[in-house]
Amino acid sequence: MHTSSSAAPAPVAASARPGGSAALVSLDSLALRVPARVVDWAPATTEHEQGLLLRLMEIGFLPGELVRVVSAGFPGADPLAVRIGQATFALRRHEASMVLVQPEANA
Repeated sequence: MHTSSSAAPAPVAASARPGGSAALVSLDSLALRVPARVVDWAPATTEHEQGLLLRLMEIGFLPGELVRVVSAGFPGADPLAVRIGQATFALRRHEASMVLVQPEANA
């Protein structure tokens, strides 16, 4: 019998979200070159998604971090090139869909 001691990351409470005026969107639906802040993660419903969220957190997709999608693959728009901090990562759309962001108001 396999039991997992690691729990899914807890979502950030709505009151802890910066700003509060702009709607949250998933990173995969953010328009190209629009700056946004990581606010939350989509709920992980499987062990695979839990592992994915942990990997995203380890590479820097944490609440408060500035992020932007700098390009998308062609054809099919997959993968996405995503800039966070001083690093750029290639994420598949299903991976990016796990990260919830709030577009910056001055964008």
